[in-house]
Formats: sequence, structure tokens, C-alpha cells
Amino acid sequence: MKLLLRQTVDKLGHVGDVVDVKPGYARNYLLPQGLAMEPTEVNLKAIEAAKQAYLQQLAQQRAELETRAKLLDGKEITITARANEEGHLYGSVGPAQIVAALDGEGFSIEAEDVVLDEPISRLDKYEVTIRFSEDVSAMIGVWIVPPGESDQSADDETESVLESDGESQQQPDAEED
Repeated sequence: MKLLLRQTVDKLGHVGDVVDVKPGYARNYLLPQGLAMEPTEVNLKAIEAAKQAYLQQLAQQRAELETRAKLLDGKEITITARANEEGHLYGSVGPAQIVAALDGEGFSIEAEDVVLDEPISRLDKYEVTIRFSEDVSAMIGVWIVPPGESDQSADDETESVLESDGESQQQPDAEED
């Protein structure tokens, strides 16, 4: 069954594409959700304006992603993790820990954007790809160090962040009545 997409549908097509789908998928999902319609001449002309707006929106989003990627590219972060004498971590470091460390540096990304072939399980420096879209990505350096050594291997900026966090946590305890 041929349908004209009104909105972008993952793994199917973009706004204005005419796609061939199974009748059940069209009847049970695409048509009731308003994601597609019949590919008539009137509908094709009507969707052209929506397609142009969609393409402009994509161009704007791509520019924003490229700006974010340039800011993040080459950034180095330090994550502390407990390890044995051989350098094997107790547990592993995954996308969630990398996202948390980047969030502490002021970068807001999603765990799905972090590309790891496998979780990090040793103390070392790793090159990690942050993929914002299929063709926009950034490489960051991730240092995995044992607790107590992060101040020695981190750069001055990270040290000042750690020191300022320590000062804010060392406030005198106030008793609540």
C-alpha cells in the first residue's frame, strides 16, 4: 500500500516521501496517528509546504548540532573509579557515567549519543565518540583514574571545579528544630 508521509517516521521515511507499507501497518498505525495519507495530487501539493518547512528545520537543527560538536570536540573529562592493583575496574564505566561527567562540565547530552563498543573496564585514557546525528559527531578524551589520583591527572580547570565543589560541601551543619 502506498502512502504519503505527513511526518518523519524512523526507519521508514521523511516528510513528503511516498512509501510502500503493508496494509496492516498503514491501517493500524500510520493512518490513525495522522503520520500518513493517500498520495493524491492534491495531497502531494499540500505536503510540499510542510516539506519545505521540515527541510528548513533540519538545516537549523544540523547547525545547532555542529556548534555543539565543535564545543565538545577534543574535551577531556576525568572519571574516578575503584580498581584493583592490575587496573581492572570493580564494575565498569558506561555511557551514563560519561554523560554525568559531561553534565558536570556544562554539556548536556543523552546516553544514546555516547558511542562505546563495550563498557570501559580498565584504568586508562579512552577516546570516546559522541554522535549527535548520523554525520555530526565529536571525539572526547575520557580519563579513568582511581580515587585520589584525579587531582594529579586532571587539568587546572577540572581541579578548580573539584575544589569549588569541596568548599560548598564543607558548610557547618545546622541543627533543625
